[in-house]
Amino acid sequence: MEFLRIILFPFAIAYGIAVRIRNWFFDSGIFKEKEFPIPIIGVGNLSVGGTGKTPFVEYLVNMLSDNYRVAILSRGYGRSTSGFRLADQFSDHEDVGDEPMQYSRKFGNRIIVAVDANRRNGIRYLMANYKHLDVILLDDSFQHRYVKPGINILLTDYHNLYMEDYLLPSGRLRDCVSSAKRADIIVVTKTYKVLSAITRRRVDAILKPKEHQIIYYSFLKYGDLVPLPGANIELPKKNTNTILMFCGIANPEPLKDYLRDQCSELISFEFPDHHIYKKKDLQKIRKKFEELFTRSKIILTTEKDVMRLIKSPYLSELKNLPVFYIPIEVKLHGTDEPEFEQQIIEYVEKNRRNG
Repeated sequence: MEFLRIILFPFAIAYGIAVRIRNWFFDSGIFKEKEFPIPIIGVGNLSVGGTGKTPFVEYLVNMLSDNYRVAILSRGYGRSTSGFRLADQFSDHEDVGDEPMQYSRKFGNRIIVAVDANRRNGIRYLMANYKHLDVILLDDSFQHRYVKPGINILLTDYHNLYMEDYLLPSGRLRDCVSSAKRADIIVVTKTYKVLSAITRRRVDAILKPKEHQIIYYSFLKYGDLVPLPGANIELPKKNTNTILMFCGIANPEPLKDYLRDQCSELISFEFPDHHIYKKKDLQKIRKKFEELFTRSKIILTTEKDVMRLIKSPYLSELKNLPVFYIPIEVKLHGTDEPEFEQQIIEYVEKNRRNG
């Protein structure tokens, strides 16, 4: 891996020059960042995924939607449509992308979910057509600098901090480490459930936050298994011997670590992030499952993968198999949770147009 990183380093230098030039155009004011008269909270990262952005956006929705009218605006990565689109109960991943589809199915009428590659256009539409809208969450917005959020939240994986990573293609960074200075809040995600003060100080020292920045720490909580929508299968009544896991997400390692503690044998099929499953993929999964001799066995995937499966023309390849997904949610450590929530709510209260 180190040898490959060295080989690719010249390309990373060239990529870094291009990124720095683009950022300079924004920093110098040649490219304009537009602010809007409504609370906008940006959530993003410096890497090419794997920081737990989707469950963190869901955390913000759960925190805000009881008292405020919330909209999520995403680019809609992987969709086959273009322009502005609203997600609803009939939308699929080809219409709006898998993550917006997940938000829409999970929260329903509690929130508004929209996609538009032109974030300015999307915000204008939402403000014009939803007069009671209180706050907009910009999903994956850190590199989309034509809109300036009121609060910029930068996520970084505890196991792969951006200060210890490299630019593409040598590493997983799509933006320069120096861009972290634009964040108002840094959230270290996917930590262990028990986090010591020594670990906090060590990570704080690595990240070197600016004076205006606050660092919070979060971890993932895995929920109970849920059958694939439309499947008539029962949950396992006892400990499972073998789990066959398949997924197309940026970083499956935390999920694999969790599942190893839940079974005697874990078999994994890993696909690229946002992978659209083909017939041969599902046939391969079924074949492997049927070859397993153990009686107590299940197939497991992620909630985001389900969004790309439920309307697949090849879903019948998994018919009559015990296929489940495991939901996840974000939790903040200790006093981080009330302090974070207070910071966000104070910002929304101070800046909302319906206050």
